[in-house]
Amino acid sequence: MGKILICGVYLADRNNWAAEAISQLSCSHDHHVEQRWIALDVTNSGNNDLPHTVHTVTHPKPKFTLLNDLLADVSHFDAVLILDDDVMLPRRFLDRYLRLVTQYKFALSQPARTRDSYIDHNFTLQMPGLVARSTRFVEIGPVFCIDREAFEIILPFDSRSPMGWGLDFVWPARIEKSGKRMGIIDALPVSHSLRKPLTNYSRDRVEDDMNKLLAETDHLSPAEAFTLLEAYA
Repeated sequence: MGKILICGVYLADRNNWAAEAISQLSCSHDHHVEQRWIALDVTNSGNNDLPHTVHTVTHPKPKFTLLNDLLADVSHFDAVLILDDDVMLPRRFLDRYLRLVTQYKFALSQPARTRDSYIDHNFTLQMPGLVARSTRFVEIGPVFCIDREAFEIILPFDSRSPMGWGLDFVWPARIEKSGKRMGIIDALPVSHSLRKPLTNYSRDRVEDDMNKLLAETDHLSPAEAFTLLEAYA
């Protein structure tokens, strides 16, 4: 049995699926699970008392800055799962997912997205017939998992891109340099269909942060990153 830390941020004054995710992730039979959620309630009018809410923020603050605040003691855990508040998880997701991550020895991983999801990169769509695939890309959201062997590689999240853009092109360069593996679990896709992306922050600002990060940091190009290394049926 492992110690799993689950961290997320939910928009307290917007429709979200955080309560459903929190409830399901509390039902692990294989692991000791600790959940930490931050309520972002900039209008001070939302529901910010969901279970495992450790802090309420009432002013705009970037997602990955908030997540770093939850990870100070991450070394006490065996894996970290990062979630957005607008995903629907398959049943018994956590135990099934972590079994596959262990089976394929992924230090960094994500579930694929369902076909009805909002998609930023088509590479993350579920590939029918596959259980999992070894890749050079794991997206910064809406769900991803870091095994303890990658904590020092990934964490803390780089503050130069506080919304996380571009980190998913930096991570594979670091993972590969360390000789570790990363991949996508296709057998357990998540639905990311509640809200369109880019409805709560400025694209220009986050793109500027991303471009500065990538100019200063070793990374893969999209063409390099969107590569399937091995497929597992």
